[in-house]
Amino acid sequence: MKPTLIYTHPACLGHIAGHGHPERPARIEAAVRGAQRWGGPIEMRTAPLATEQELGLVHDKSYINAIAQICADGGGVLDPDTSVVEASWEASLRAAGAGVAAAAAIAAGESKTALLAVRPPGHHAHANRALGFCIFNNVAILAEKLIREGKRVAIVDWDVHHGDGTQDTFNRRSDVLYISLHQFPFYPGSGWLEDIGTGEGTGSTVNIAVPPRTRGDAYDAAFTRIVLPVLTQFAPDWILVSAGYDAHRADPLAEVELEAEDFGRMAGHLSTFDLPAVVFLEGGYNLDAIEASVAATLAGLAGAMPEYSIGSPKRSHLMVDLAAEVASAHWSGVRTAQ
Repeated sequence: MKPTLIYTHPACLGHIAGHGHPERPARIEAAVRGAQRWGGPIEMRTAPLATEQELGLVHDKSYINAIAQICADGGGVLDPDTSVVEASWEASLRAAGAGVAAAAAIAAGESKTALLAVRPPGHHAHANRALGFCIFNNVAILAEKLIREGKRVAIVDWDVHHGDGTQDTFNRRSDVLYISLHQFPFYPGSGWLEDIGTGEGTGSTVNIAVPPRTRGDAYDAAFTRIVLPVLTQFAPDWILVSAGYDAHRADPLAEVELEAEDFGRMAGHLSTFDLPAVVFLEGGYNLDAIEASVAATLAGLAGAMPEYSIGSPKRSHLMVDLAAEVASAHWSGVRTAQ
């Protein structure tokens, strides 16, 4: 069994989002502890710096230059939730570069899976706008690079907040599949069931919006009825996971009630495709929850299928029904309500 590659770098600890900010350096340490405790082989790797060309796969040159200058000047506020300091520039480059390095190592046969214990996170970042703790869209950068190499890429985003930046990046594209499971209505306000992409991208965005108190039984139903059939039909070469752990019941910023094992089960479902997988740390702000959930995720990617938690309210399953109905118009095999 080849080791799971764990990419991280001390520079990611230098990014300070603000006094008392929940997106704090200790999140990286919790993720690494989770990787170390899961029980399988791991290999620690150094996250390299992304190049300007790699950032430019997704982001406008003027935006990249602006972030570089703000950091060089000592930092500043990018949006009400997102600030940077001088050290944020290197941290952001390492966070974006980790995915590119992980994919290269996997393509070289060194592993089948990688976990990126890096920060700042990325899935809210747009081409020319920082948002929601995110500077550069790490997962989108890797997706775009793989696409330009002729690969089919699926992004599965289980962060509790909708990945508006990732959706916006690929909204008009049919060569990337974006699936998001998230609390709704909730920050950032996007990700309704009928957000399915536009133009050539119509149907290539699948949003599964769930209410507060949703637990693993509804997530598992969403996977078996929607996510797995859609992935099967899309037939990706790579699976990229925006792995936020803020849907955990202990997280202070959200109201979904997953257990660590639920993340493991979702990863277990993805493991059945036997594809290269790169897992990006997105949100998640309770350190114990991050540690336990990362351990469960890596076990799931190795084939474990823990039991899911139960007790979702009826409206959670109703939302899965509605999401299935929308997806069934574009994907065969999706199981609608009987």
